[in-house]
Amino acid sequence: MSARAAPLRRRLMWAFGLLTLLVAGLFGLFAVTFMYAVEDELLEDTLAREAAVLREGRAATGRWGTPHEPYVRLYTRTEDFPDDLRAARADEPWRREFAGQDGRHYHVLPLTEKGGATTAWLVAEVSGQLVVRSMRDEVLWLLAIAAAALVLLSLAVAAWLARRTAGPLAQLATVVETMDPANLPAQLDQGFRNDEVGVLARGLESLVARLRDFVAREREFTRDVSHELRTPLTVIRSASERLLARTDLDADARASAGHLHQSAMQLQATVDLMLSLAREQAVAPGGTVRVLPVLERIIVDLSPLAEGRAIELDIELPEPTLTDLPEPVLRCLLSNLIGNALAHSAEGTVRIHLEDGELCIVNPVPPDADRPFGQRRDASPGLGLGLGIVQRLCDRHGISLDVRGQDGQVCARFALRATQAR
Repeated sequence: MSARAAPLRRRLMWAFGLLTLLVAGLFGLFAVTFMYAVEDELLEDTLAREAAVLREGRAATGRWGTPHEPYVRLYTRTEDFPDDLRAARADEPWRREFAGQDGRHYHVLPLTEKGGATTAWLVAEVSGQLVVRSMRDEVLWLLAIAAAALVLLSLAVAAWLARRTAGPLAQLATVVETMDPANLPAQLDQGFRNDEVGVLARGLESLVARLRDFVAREREFTRDVSHELRTPLTVIRSASERLLARTDLDADARASAGHLHQSAMQLQATVDLMLSLAREQAVAPGGTVRVLPVLERIIVDLSPLAEGRAIELDIELPEPTLTDLPEPVLRCLLSNLIGNALAHSAEGTVRIHLEDGELCIVNPVPPDADRPFGQRRDASPGLGLGLGIVQRLCDRHGISLDVRGQDGQVCARFALRATQAR
């Protein structure tokens, strides 16, 4: 049985063992109590027979006779009782059973006349007749051995039951835990009996089949989207390269062609990044990247977002500021965060600076405290990838991202050093 099934197996064995031990203990207690009760009843019955005979003799002769049993004595005064009996009876005279000294044990039966007065007492010193006391240790040992045997038997039954129930369940749990979304297993329900675990396995097999079909459709969609997007981007990039190669363009046209070519290249990288994210694959690092050139190009591309508003950019980055993030990932993060800052900023200064190894983007817009993280406002133009996808991208590449509002400003900051890509 696997280690996963061991806790369930132990719980079953503990439950069976403790229940059996409890039942055996209660049975032993009842058995010993019954033995003592039967013994006391026999002794009381002996005294009752002696009392009946003595009463008949007194009725016939007018005096008390002598008991027949040698361990039974007749006393007409309590002062004549044995010393240990008299001392024990002094505090509780109503009792009929007393423990004496040196192992002696007494049963007392008052003899009353017709008027209700007690005129004599039958006292039986029964230490020699106590069968249970002499065999008590043997009985307890026998009960203990029987309890141990029952506990062992219950543990064996529990182990067998756990193997029959927890074993298939642990096997199914192992299969589910080791499933790879990119390589879902076939025939998940094979090897399981037609019981509850088998029903669960068949249900999971049906779910896995649906997931397998979904993954296949997602892969086909990703491949088709990749082809359909890359083809026009290649055409745009080639056209912009041909425009840049011409010598008859004026300065404005050449600058526009350059912007077109650069934007096509960035869009191509973003498409590759998004497709990689959709395929649950992290973009491989490409070495150290200088942050400032990427940042400047993104600001130039996003500058139309600030047109018509008195917004200034204050960039305080030491040169060189380096990062080990892949350039497509860095460009995607900066484009989204700076785009959001410019689109939602009030008039004022948008500050971009480095603090404790994190790039901070601060814009003077009061935070929407009642809006969840990543949900855009109704008036938002919807630029960028959305903070939710940005957070997912950061999680994939082990990037610490924090977006919060305080004192009339929104600060978005992320680490330039990735921890561990997932």
